[in-house]
Amino acid sequence: MPNFSALAQKGSFRLLTTSIPPQSPVAWSNLITGMNAGGHGIFDFIHRDPHTLQPYFSASRVEPPKHSIHLGNWVIPLGGGSAEQLRQGKSFWETLDDYGVPNSIFRMPSNFPPVPAKGRTLSGMGTPDLRGSYGTFSFYTDDPMAAAGVVEGGQIIPVEVRDSQVATNLIGPDNTFRKGSPPTLEPFTVSVDPLQPVAKFAFQDEKFVLREGEWSDWVHIHFQLIPFIGNVKGICRFYLKQTHPRFELYVSPINLDPADPALPISTPKSYSRDLVEEVGEFYTQGISEDTKARSAGVLDDKEYLQQSRTVLAEHRKIFDAEFPKFQSGLFFFYFSSLDLNSHMLWRLVDPQHPEYDAALAAEYGSALPEFYQQIDQVLGELMQRVDDHTTVMVLSDHGFAPYNRSFNLNTWLLNHGYITLKSEPNPDQSQAFANVDWSRTRAYGLGLNGLYLNLKGREREGTVEPGGQADGLLKQIQDQLLDVRDPQKGLVAITRVDRASEVYQKPYTRQGPDLIVGYNRGYRAGWQTILGNFPADVFEDNANPWSGDHCMDYTLVPGVLLSNRPIDAANPALTDIAPTIFAEFGIPQPSSMIGHSVF
Repeated sequence: MPNFSALAQKGSFRLLTTSIPPQSPVAWSNLITGMNAGGHGIFDFIHRDPHTLQPYFSASRVEPPKHSIHLGNWVIPLGGGSAEQLRQGKSFWETLDDYGVPNSIFRMPSNFPPVPAKGRTLSGMGTPDLRGSYGTFSFYTDDPMAAAGVVEGGQIIPVEVRDSQVATNLIGPDNTFRKGSPPTLEPFTVSVDPLQPVAKFAFQDEKFVLREGEWSDWVHIHFQLIPFIGNVKGICRFYLKQTHPRFELYVSPINLDPADPALPISTPKSYSRDLVEEVGEFYTQGISEDTKARSAGVLDDKEYLQQSRTVLAEHRKIFDAEFPKFQSGLFFFYFSSLDLNSHMLWRLVDPQHPEYDAALAAEYGSALPEFYQQIDQVLGELMQRVDDHTTVMVLSDHGFAPYNRSFNLNTWLLNHGYITLKSEPNPDQSQAFANVDWSRTRAYGLGLNGLYLNLKGREREGTVEPGGQADGLLKQIQDQLLDVRDPQKGLVAITRVDRASEVYQKPYTRQGPDLIVGYNRGYRAGWQTILGNFPADVFEDNANPWSGDHCMDYTLVPGVLLSNRPIDAANPALTDIAPTIFAEFGIPQPSSMIGHSVF
């Protein structure tokens, strides 16, 4: 990475203290607001309603219209729905707007829907697909051994090849104009050549041909909600995985069409359409790399890499078009490739990982370093264009570590008597904490790092008295968790447990977890315990291709900060970035911000 090396030698290179916990929506909210989670209210990817104890995505929510009338099977809304940004506090670029400083903010994570702004902004991580999820792929197959139905991040749809033709449907957003809000469906057909590995697709106004192993360009779709007057537009990509002997077709999550988005993704509203006119269609979904399709085995490493390289190519194309327009003020651009691909490809560069495969490592082990090299190329292009009056900062919001073993926090709490289950199982096992007897439960885990007390006056059926009883219980759980050893490895699994009241500023501290569990390198909360389930074992090997992570002890996964200017701060933190920006423009720092300029 010669350009990063040159920048470090010319200017400065420091470790950057990340957020508590080091999760992307928390970390970027720290950077955006100059406050920690107690100030901006984002504590995890997943929050919960203490009255219902049901989880929800922390960063935003999309609300249907509040009032409607019923006509037969139709539900006609009175007024429009809304998308709500759940992060509290003011973004640094809103303050730049107040002081007349021009700014462009591209794909900022944790900024959906984008806050009102005078500059050009495009939302990033947290932007949903057209179905309102973080990304739901579809996989069509006639393989009778395939388990049809919903999988994490997608849906397996059985089809039949009859007379060399497949007739099926694309699944769109739920139609809230119909009773029961059924999903919208749009039919399409695939004509499979009986001899050659090729197929012809016919869908709405589009017809195209794909060979086996080939990806389509972006395909435009509209889903009809009300005949003649109401439809929403999306875009997706088709990948013909196999034609013979089995039919296998992957369809990407249906992204919001940036030329005509069904939800707000940019400021001004026309900006995403302007980008399409300049560079063509692009992924709008916040997590564009389809990690879930790789984890589900729908895409293999080669196919996943094809898709994730396309994402980076789109980002580079937008950067190459937009950065030359930057003349003054502030320009921000986020590249997701190092984060998502470190999650997925760590097992190919770490022989100690349970999912390490020497043959796959020999074939694809260079892919992750190649992503780093591409980002180095972007930095080289940038440094050639900036003058001596321009301050450059390059940063990551956290570092990375292996994720070898899962720790199932709720199973541990159950085994230690902090959670009690009902004697009669709940028939709906899909519900979070389905079998928990809350009248005899004192603590529970939810999200990647959060542990909550079942507190009287806060939780619906709280059992723990606030004050001395709660403090004593928190101390007891802290001490026990720090003593946990992995019986297979003999290693400490948890290296720190922080009390929210000690590490967060007000006013939202009480809305988050009571304890933040900091896992050792190599460990993370298990996939099921995150959503309130109880796997049989406390410890499990991580057999998921998602093999690198950072949702652990924040001191073990610092980010990095480089600049072309000397950094004075010995231990800069994410909460210092917004104060640094303000200092560069001579803007007074708001009293709510807890950091300081790094220069």
